[in-house]
Amino acid sequence: MNPLKSIGGTLTAGLVLAILIMLFMPGETVATGQAKSLVVWLHVFAGITWIGLLYYFNFVQVPALGEAASDEGGPGPAGISKYVAPRALWWFRWGALVTWLSGAGILYLVGQLHHAFTLGLMEGASSYSTMIGVGAWLGTIMLFNVWVLIWPNQKKVLGIVEASADEVARAKNVAFLASRSNTLMSVPMLMSMVGPGHGWFM
Repeated sequence: MNPLKSIGGTLTAGLVLAILIMLFMPGETVATGQAKSLVVWLHVFAGITWIGLLYYFNFVQVPALGEAASDEGGPGPAGISKYVAPRALWWFRWGALVTWLSGAGILYLVGQLHHAFTLGLMEGASSYSTMIGVGAWLGTIMLFNVWVLIWPNQKKVLGIVEASADEVARAKNVAFLASRSNTLMSVPMLMSMVGPGHGWFM
């Protein structure tokens, strides 16, 4: 059976390949007991899924739905709303949660969790703590937006839960603004997350 025929098979094959690469790499890896490496990998994988879908929604789906709704002779937006959006939102919200949890896990494993969330203001902290803390707080706000503002309102927009026309209109606006806010915050969040490990602001 070809693993590329299903998403589960594809991801499993990718994971097996990643493990094989780690097993044959020299130095300290997961194979030699570095749990942090696995948590970092999970954080990056989930983060790519989360932010990739955030950009898909903002750069592709929202403009496409607007064009589809105004195209009188076209197929309309129903196919995206019924089949694509609910699946994309599933990966989006769980990607967000796994990204945040694994990020907090990394900070805990390297002894920076409390320093990061206090923005490096505690004794013994560093500029790394401040910069990674800015990213951690932005990610926390973005996670809140996903689960408290975007997903509950998208359920109304997509008809997953019943809502009046006025409630749907309000839900569209709230979900849209929360998603755009997350897109805005993602730019400094990514800079704050990647920067400290590559010599920025250090």
